[in-house]
Amino acid sequence: MIQIRFIRADGTEQTIQAPPGQSLMKAAVDADVKGIDADCGGTLTCATCHVMIDPPWARLLSAPIPDERDMLDFATSPVEPGSRLSCQVQLTPALDGLVVRLPASQY
Repeated sequence: MIQIRFIRADGTEQTIQAPPGQSLMKAAVDADVKGIDADCGGTLTCATCHVMIDPPWARLLSAPIPDERDMLDFATSPVEPGSRLSCQVQLTPALDGLVVRLPASQY
């Protein structure tokens, strides 16, 4: 299992565990993480699973595909260098201990 720590904009935290191969969004939804709305269910047609991943972790991820970069333009919160759509982040053993920051709002 992979441990993931979510940090909300208000500073509260929630730590979950998820299996490798699952998307970060699916793991968050299954664990009822507040702040990941995932309206489209992971089909890359909304930006309501926007998260920010700090550089040490972001370097371990594959680069975002053009569709993800385009969809981030619709994110309500400002896009940062580590901004990703959590539906596009696949969990791997290398991400054990991942820290994810959540925006103040997805809408």
